[in-house]
Amino acid sequence: MLVTSYADTEQAGSATEAIDLPAYLARIGYTGRLEPTADVLHALVRCHMASIPFEAIDVMLGYGVDLDPAAIDRKMLDNRRGGYCFEHASLLRRALHAIGFSLEQHLARVWIFDPLDGPAPPASHASLKVEADGRLWLVDVGFGGFMPNEPLAWKPDEAQHKPYGTFRLTETRDGYMLESWHDNAWAPMYEILDFHWQPVDFEIANHYVATHPQSLFKQQLMIARTHNHARHTLSNNRFKTAFVDGGEQTTDLDAQALARTLEDTFGLPVTPDWQPLIEHLAAGD
Repeated sequence: MLVTSYADTEQAGSATEAIDLPAYLARIGYTGRLEPTADVLHALVRCHMASIPFEAIDVMLGYGVDLDPAAIDRKMLDNRRGGYCFEHASLLRRALHAIGFSLEQHLARVWIFDPLDGPAPPASHASLKVEADGRLWLVDVGFGGFMPNEPLAWKPDEAQHKPYGTFRLTETRDGYMLESWHDNAWAPMYEILDFHWQPVDFEIANHYVATHPQSLFKQQLMIARTHNHARHTLSNNRFKTAFVDGGEQTTDLDAQALARTLEDTFGLPVTPDWQPLIEHLAAGD
């Protein structure tokens, strides 16, 4: 049986675990049953990824990211913003707790941009391990345009064919590597570290990702929203739609189109302080 949070010191039902569950369900447009089953877990993940975009605009603007649950809920529920992995993991983790799921939250090393024979990248990503129907599931709604819009069964060495890709988990010295099938070979995505994490560990990792000059989110705008039929992504001003059947459309956006896409496609409330960043990205500077 899994614990119900990422640390024994953070008990389910405590103030740090509180969430306005009806507000969350309304935000993701979920109206189904509320019970800790695999079917409900799959439905929640699909609704979450279709409704709340992955984005780190606040990092690019130098505002930082506050992991206090009240701040996350105000941003993502009240203000209808998106967020990146730590925010998404917190929001979904607390909603799953409220429904009755048992789960753990883990840190992971992202290996997509680093060679496996080089120095280890920092533990800069958060994902969830959830128990449902007597099985364990990898649940990750905060990894941008890389993950499927449904949980992965926690079955090491088993290839899993999902929308938007084929994936597997393999055991490593420090935990489990998530891999995707790419160019006729298995490619590493991130290594889930098997460790009993404390809340402070996520605070430190978040501080690095939100403020360090080498953080990818300080250098590049990355936004994603995944529906059952298509995934929309934005990399700086390059807008791409990848259809679940394999087709793709890519367009470079000017400032006006970029602002409109942020609002219409990703559902983000563009504010005047975003305009200099939008013009900068559209110009390709």
